[in-house]
Amino acid sequence: MRFPNVYGIDMPTRAELLATGRNDQQIAEEIGADAVIYQDLDALEEAVHSVNPQLNAFETSCFNGEYITGDITNEYLDAIESARSQGKSAKDKEEASSSQMVDLNLNVAEQNLM
Repeated sequence: MRFPNVYGIDMPTRAELLATGRNDQQIAEEIGADAVIYQDLDALEEAVHSVNPQLNAFETSCFNGEYITGDITNEYLDAIESARSQGKSAKDKEEASSSQMVDLNLNVAEQNLM
């Protein structure tokens, strides 16, 4: 996947996707593979259509960046990513403050080992 899904599925942002800014060789190196080979999207759609001819349209935005609603722009994606980033910052602060709490269960577990 190279693009985020914006239709209700919680997916990584563009910057968090493995393929962002990497070519095929770099992706292969990142995942420890000799090479990466992709299913041709048109062939995939044709295969699905051959099994169920009633399916004529596919939502493939996370593969090709073409959003079926036609209203998703780079500015829209930037706004989503910015909001998500701000949310992560707040969550990181919350986790940092809670990590300073004493874990009393750890003390009980240590006593049981003695």
